[in-house]
Amino acid sequence: MKTLRILLALICSVQCKSPNIVFILTDDLDVAMGGMTPLEKTRRLLGDAGATFTNVFASTPICCPSRSTILTGRYQHNTKVLNNTIDGNCSSPAWQQNMEPSSIGAKLQPLGYKTFYAGKYLNMYGFKKAGGVEHVPKGWDSWNALVGNSRYYNYSISRNGKEEKHGDNFTLDYLTNLVANDSVNFINAMKPDSPFFMIVAPPAPHEPWDSDPKYADLYKNLTAPRDNKQWNIHRADAHWVVRNVPNPMSQKSTDWSDNAFRSRWRCLKSVDDLVESIMNALNETDLLDDTYIMFSSDHGYHTGQFSLPYDKRQPYEFDLRIPLLIRGPGVKPNSTIEYTVSTVDFAPTILDLAKQNTKKLFVEDGEFDGMSFSPLLNGSVDTSWRQNILIEYHGEGLNDPATVYGCPGLGPGVSECVPDCVCDDASNNTFACVRRQIFTENLNMTDDLVYCEFQDQENFVEIYDLLQDPAQLKNLRASMDPSKLQDLNLQVIDYCTGIFEGF
Repeated sequence: MKTLRILLALICSVQCKSPNIVFILTDDLDVAMGGMTPLEKTRRLLGDAGATFTNVFASTPICCPSRSTILTGRYQHNTKVLNNTIDGNCSSPAWQQNMEPSSIGAKLQPLGYKTFYAGKYLNMYGFKKAGGVEHVPKGWDSWNALVGNSRYYNYSISRNGKEEKHGDNFTLDYLTNLVANDSVNFINAMKPDSPFFMIVAPPAPHEPWDSDPKYADLYKNLTAPRDNKQWNIHRADAHWVVRNVPNPMSQKSTDWSDNAFRSRWRCLKSVDDLVESIMNALNETDLLDDTYIMFSSDHGYHTGQFSLPYDKRQPYEFDLRIPLLIRGPGVKPNSTIEYTVSTVDFAPTILDLAKQNTKKLFVEDGEFDGMSFSPLLNGSVDTSWRQNILIEYHGEGLNDPATVYGCPGLGPGVSECVPDCVCDDASNNTFACVRRQIFTENLNMTDDLVYCEFQDQENFVEIYDLLQDPAQLKNLRASMDPSKLQDLNLQVIDYCTGIFEGF
């Protein structure tokens, strides 16, 4: 049987065109707080026509490290991208030398793919210390990357190594629409016999939350969800950052949370339009049937959960769960896939899809930290699918108390402080977690938990049984069976021995 499959692949490598792959990567899009709700077209065009994954997790809940993992299929402790700063290796010379040559774009070019990137790349990209706009990463034929972090107006992009400045004119400059237009133009220029790979990375729904004017009045009465048990509550048994936030939130913080929630949804309406534009372009060029379209995010987000007004960076479901929709050749329409998937799996899956019509059938062992989930796309049951994934984060606390946004008494080592001196990050907010989900052959879940070890002065541990406590309201550290704790501790060690060496 194996010999027959190899022969068929060899024949098809000569006679068949490899599939096109379009990966739409949003920024800060959650699942747990209803982030997919405003994306009506996306759910219809991709989810109804393809597969919706229900258990997908960011391997790290922060932009630059997560995107580095998505691009390489390597966990954070292997990419060495610690945070969103150049000193944390975000788009640093070390990243460019050691990781960019093995990114997914660089792996697909030798397979004959025309490659395209548009939108947000890495947070420090394009700055002088990161090589400036002249630096075009290896592996990309068409490069249209945003300089720096998410913006909608008054930004620059590197268009194939040349700076292109944009102002505040909606028609000319609104970044989500510029990314959509560049993507459509690339598709229209493609030849039918030339496979292509696209990463389409709009800034939304990341702040500053500038929406298309036609959506500016939507959701006026919308507030952040109050009905999920996590809203504006105090967590005395959580780690230092969470248990020390003011509770209850002040009216100012509540207003900020609500504004963030509704503003994010407004920005997402333009992402919905972007998806529709790309789908229309693929259909009009007769490329749709030969194209996989993936839609996901780099991590989740919170707006008032555990009294944190808004941000990410925490080891909880609202910051870790992300959407994943895929349609394309052989993907069962309107299907649901429950197996546990991580952002570390995206790159090997993309490469596996690309290689299906080449001499090389599958991703090689050791090529990535993640796994290819392409065998799941036709609805197959895989009893050998992995049970555990790693989630890790390295705190980005500041050393100078004077830079802590005017918050008195907090001292050094805190960062990302918002109204009322709520700091979503700290130097001791450094953790490694095992996320475990176990399914029976009938896809009944028998185990659903997360175990986190913090690198702080307390050696703090958090563990939650999400079958019994889906809102993560009770830390089970004190009552957990010691043998199970030891098993989870060994799993963390197996994943990332030496994870903090050289940090």
